[in-house]
Amino acid sequence: MVSIASRYEHLLAVISSDRFLQMQGLGNEVPFFICPFKPSDAVAMGKLQHQLINKLEQLGVKALEINLYDLAIDLIKARGLWDRILELEPTLAKDALKELLQNILDPEEHLMPEIAQRLGAVQHDVLFITGVGEVFPYIRSHNVLNNLQKEAKDKPTVMFFSGGYTHSLASGAALVLFGRLQDDKYYRAFNIDDYQI
Repeated sequence: MVSIASRYEHLLAVISSDRFLQMQGLGNEVPFFICPFKPSDAVAMGKLQHQLINKLEQLGVKALEINLYDLAIDLIKARGLWDRILELEPTLAKDALKELLQNILDPEEHLMPEIAQRLGAVQHDVLFITGVGEVFPYIRSHNVLNNLQKEAKDKPTVMFFSGGYTHSLASGAALVLFGRLQDDKYYRAFNIDDYQI
């Protein structure tokens, strides 16, 4: 396995490269990249993300981070529903709570307008999507990526994904959350670990 330090060096080299930032060699595909990692490395990868953002900034590359968990809380609070959900949560069945949160945080209706607003509000060179595992199952990563294609195609996007991004001839490409739960098939992203500059 590749060490966290080696991953940091690879990510820094790739994301700061002109080839990556200018989205060269993608063959008309959307500039989406998955950075899969083992769930046991979640804390280390969180630190890596912050170090990466800081170092990129020093190199003149602005990374905009959107943490899906923080975004979900911001949206729930902005709609005045936070206290009500906290009050209801102990009495709701898990499926009912999941459905409630899915409705409140619908990717097309609620998440994407907020993400689009944040993308437009801050000059950036690359978008980092984090907090993916924390919002499962009420926000699914493949839904975010599918809806994000309309909003974030002008700059590269890196989704830090707790799990695997698998490719096979038989089943195509799939996001496997926590290395156990197949989130869904998603074909349009590149594994950033395989990206060469």
